[in-house]
Amino acid sequence: MNKRRLGGYYEDAAGNYLVKNGLTILDKNVRCGRLGEIDLIGIDTTAISGDTLVFVEIKYRSSDRFGQGVYAVDATKQKTIRRCAEYYLKSHSFDGFIRFDVVSIDDGTVTWIRDAF
Repeated sequence: MNKRRLGGYYEDAAGNYLVKNGLTILDKNVRCGRLGEIDLIGIDTTAISGDTLVFVEIKYRSSDRFGQGVYAVDATKQKTIRRCAEYYLKSHSFDGFIRFDVVSIDDGTVTWIRDAF
């Protein structure tokens, strides 16, 4: 399986995991002009603070050779995701809380880190 198809497979797996755990997926692979891309955008209706728009970065690692996927979401990547979220919010009205989550799939184990940054 090529890298693009493999990435899509794990993004779908992460999306299914999030749905089973209460997130409603609104959009996938959202391009933000030249700024980059957001893997998943969803609504968490179970959040204590009320309906929360969630921007999700998904990272997959087949081994721990380069560390867990969550560590790949460094300050530079976080800045890109925030800019993409701002871009998205300019064209979609949402009056509520927002959150940035990371889903890391490492050796088949899914870890969902809510409010990661």
